[in-house]
Amino acid sequence: MEQYKIVRSYFKTYRHRTIRRGLTLEEARRHCQNPETSSTTAKLPHNTARTRRLGPWFDGYDKDTGK
Repeated sequence: MEQYKIVRSYFKTYRHRTIRRGLTLEEARRHCQNPETSSTTAKLPHNTARTRRLGPWFDGYDKDTGK
């Protein structure tokens, strides 16, 4: 069974950071459909603070190859 990871990407620095691993495709898609996984739609204090500190960001998913 293929596994997926959640990758957080930042627009200003072009930095990418893996924040979760070992998910099914359904779990990864569900995570990314949450409004709190993008700086343009996030409302929770810790997410808006991240946006102020680091600029625009979003969560995406990719196949987890273990790297």
